[in-house]
Amino acid sequence: MQANIKSAHLVRFFLTLFSLLTTHTALAGGGYFSLGYGPIARQMAGAVTAVAEDAFAGSSNPAKLSAVSDRFEAGAELFNPHRKVERTGSGTPFDFSSDSKNSLFLIPEFAYVRRMNDQLSLGVTVYANGGLNSEYNDSTGIPGTNLNPAQCGTTPGNFFGGCYEAGFDLAQLIVAPTAAWKIAPGHSIGISPLLTVQRFKSFGLQAFAPTSLYPDKVTNRGYDYAFGGGVRIGWYGEINSWLNLGAAYSTKIYMQDFDKYKGLFAEGSFDIPSNYSLGVAIKPVTGWLVAFDVQRINFGDVKALGNSLLNTLTNPVANPLGSASGSGFGWRRNQTNYKLGIAYAATPKLTLRTGFAYGQRPNDNDINAVSFSLLTPNPLRQASLGFSWKTDQGSEFHMAASRFIKGTYQGPSALFPGAMESVTPYVNTLSAAWSWRL
Repeated sequence: MQANIKSAHLVRFFLTLFSLLTTHTALAGGGYFSLGYGPIARQMAGAVTAVAEDAFAGSSNPAKLSAVSDRFEAGAELFNPHRKVERTGSGTPFDFSSDSKNSLFLIPEFAYVRRMNDQLSLGVTVYANGGLNSEYNDSTGIPGTNLNPAQCGTTPGNFFGGCYEAGFDLAQLIVAPTAAWKIAPGHSIGISPLLTVQRFKSFGLQAFAPTSLYPDKVTNRGYDYAFGGGVRIGWYGEINSWLNLGAAYSTKIYMQDFDKYKGLFAEGSFDIPSNYSLGVAIKPVTGWLVAFDVQRINFGDVKALGNSLLNTLTNPVANPLGSASGSGFGWRRNQTNYKLGIAYAATPKLTLRTGFAYGQRPNDNDINAVSFSLLTPNPLRQASLGFSWKTDQGSEFHMAASRFIKGTYQGPSALFPGAMESVTPYVNTLSAAWSWRL
């Protein structure tokens, strides 16, 4: 009985923490992955695989933890996304544009590290992945124009042919306990189990229900939760006084099915794809650091992401929505991201940082770029800048700002043959964090 009570408290705490950490927008240069986690990554556009300056190693390269002193860090980011969708050429009342209404979110994160001895460091990183969040409230304004009157009656159709507001809300919380070992002078390895919970709901997608294996489990079912796990491993090398190298690999995070929405996602689940990164950090002259990362995200290995949008549209009998061969987001190309970060120690207390990142698109300007992807748009380029200020006691205050540069996805409509659809996203962010030396 006592064990059950403790378990209930643990679950309640976990879900409460999750509700505080959920993030609600599609992100740049990494699909729905954040470009970086922790104050240094946010200032340097995520180029930190070989940069060990905070405790957030569990989110990038666990091996870096061995190079960080004892500390606790907490931060939060204000995320300000803008997304506009538009359809033209259908010759129907569905030719209109709509702006997503979700435009400001708070994303907290935490990290801790303790050096146990000369070889072993332990810590934990708690961070959130973004998500596939949008809400389009505009409609045709004409009664009876929805594409599923069995569920919508005579309500005017929304942008996706359903009724009322339309969109997704997916959020992911990852808790990454981390251990790092110095295996030789200047060389460390590390490991982080990735304990994950997802929260999801969809709404206004009634037009997709008739093509689903489970038509009553596609949309408007409220929030559903799924748990899962994976692991990240890494290596960190301090090669000499001016060169550091890093490498990290994260397995696919296998998630439970979303029971309430198993008629929407291919196979009913939304796994987090495997990914890996390689990084180099160079100190060309005193006070300067230049870092460069290459990251690869294997979107195509997750059916809900990689399956073509055309699967269900061309053969709904053989490939119904929600089946293993059903439609996905069409992110069939694994994505490569390039990240450049620069830091300059202006004074013993003040360090200035900036960064730029480019993320190759996981699809082209074709039918896979629109329809489902209108719900999940991603800018491709980001610029960031920030600073860290060290107090006399050794603690640090960090701030960062970034701009996910405006871009446009466009392609032929899957819902209205002959029409063209487009989505134009851009994002502004502002974050602050504090690091306490222990």
